[in-house]
Amino acid sequence: MADLFDDYPVSRAWDEMLDRDGELRPPYERVHATMTRLTADEVSARADSLAHAYLAQGVTFDFAGEERPFPLDVVPRVVLPDEWDVVTRGVGQRVRALEAFLADVYGPQRAVADGVVPQRLILSSSEFHRQAWGIEPPNGVRVHVAGVDLIRDEAGGFRVLEDNVRVPSGVSYVISNRRAMARTFPELFSSLRVRPVVDYPRRLLTALLAAAPDGVPDPTVVVLTPGVYNSAYFEHSLLARLMGVELVEGRDLFSSGGRVYMRTTEGRRRVDVIYRRVDDEFLDPVQFRADSALGVPGLLTCARLGNVTIANAVGNGVADDKLVYTYVPDLIRYYLGEEPVLGNVDTWRLEDPEALAEVLERLDELVVKPVDGSGGKGIVVGPQASRAELDALRSRLQRDPRGWIAQPVVQLSTTPTFVDGAFRPRHVDLRPFAVHDGDDVWVLPGGLTRVALPEGQLVVNSSQGGGSKDTWVLARDERRPGSVRDAGGVPGAGATPGVPDRTAAPGVPISTNPADDPVGSASRIVQQQQQQQQQQHQEQARAVEEAPRC
Repeated sequence: MADLFDDYPVSRAWDEMLDRDGELRPPYERVHATMTRLTADEVSARADSLAHAYLAQGVTFDFAGEERPFPLDVVPRVVLPDEWDVVTRGVGQRVRALEAFLADVYGPQRAVADGVVPQRLILSSSEFHRQAWGIEPPNGVRVHVAGVDLIRDEAGGFRVLEDNVRVPSGVSYVISNRRAMARTFPELFSSLRVRPVVDYPRRLLTALLAAAPDGVPDPTVVVLTPGVYNSAYFEHSLLARLMGVELVEGRDLFSSGGRVYMRTTEGRRRVDVIYRRVDDEFLDPVQFRADSALGVPGLLTCARLGNVTIANAVGNGVADDKLVYTYVPDLIRYYLGEEPVLGNVDTWRLEDPEALAEVLERLDELVVKPVDGSGGKGIVVGPQASRAELDALRSRLQRDPRGWIAQPVVQLSTTPTFVDGAFRPRHVDLRPFAVHDGDDVWVLPGGLTRVALPEGQLVVNSSQGGGSKDTWVLARDERRPGSVRDAGGVPGAGATPGVPDRTAAPGVPISTNPADDPVGSASRIVQQQQQQQQQQHQEQARAVEEAPRC
């Protein structure tokens, strides 16, 4: 099948399979050898098998109102041990620094007093919530789970694109991708010593248990989901099942006497840790949106009293602010006394009049992003924008320089991807996931690699036609490669007696009888609308159109 790699181009972007001379890089030698032994029809058949398996399991995403199987490419992304060591150290360092920053932001604000960050940076962030001021997590952890988006630049070095410490999602695809690839390409999987991703649910549960309030010998942990209409419901149900904990909605919980309880058929049961997948805005209608049907009234009061832990903590979004991102290297030096292991992408702070003037002159060369945007929304790529779009952008920047940053166009690295019956280079990014238990920051050895499938496209988001790859981090040790445990098999734990099981089948919405629903059909409509609003909440406002993640 050598013809499937024929005409595989070498571009100015860093290609992870071929070097500048067209020679194979060591990590991809076995991948290339395996793929060249297959015909185009054989590869297509395996790709179809992956898609059908995902559709049957409910591993889907919403694309223009249609549920589609999440695209998984047949070629894994391979990372050498030394390269992953850099990622692990860099992500861990970043999580520790952001943890210290958040404790400072919602506490003494020493970094402000010492001139490391200006106070207006914090107070002007739309994700800074005064309602979270003074809430002290039982074990001091606010960032229980982090997803740090990385790219490889033209020189092959990893750089941080953005931080996600609010409600990072995507780890379910990491677990599902591994299972699917091990079954679809057993000969390739068994030929390499790939580090397993199966340990993630156990690590997450351990961190959540460690975060329980003091004096609770046997903590109850739940996963709080917005509901079946949320696009990440598959992930919520999968993680709850693999951790052996209950998957609940806001209507399943209530607060009383400063504590949170879960409704069960055997009566109320105290809840100690809530791994929430609901945005801050919808989490507590007493403190935030009064019309929210997704949260729990009085939840923040219970957290302030130290009787329940919310993971991740309320107010973490201030650390995701893209203007705060530009200060993270300084925060690492300030809080940890270390030099950053992973650098940022070069960024202009448009609050600075000189930086704003330079950016306005070079709008047609740069990428401009809203500081509170996510999913690629609102980004304007100068080289691809029309004159009218640039003129409109110029006016917005002049009116609200705090709301924007600018960066140079960065060519994301490429990996071989099966497209139209052949292997072609496509741009990718990487989201490693980290779990913080209060003593250690553990980085999952293998993250979510997202790939832009259209030729030349830098957009990796699934909403714009992107897909994913299984990320194979190679191990140094000599244990037997490709074991069943590596493939991702996690024995499920039983549910708690007396509690309705919402996790019977991963990714499959649980049907309910309207007659059994105490909130009534009108409230269900409100819930559905709010679930969809949450899904779109971080992709609102200044959205122009989805653009490259550069």
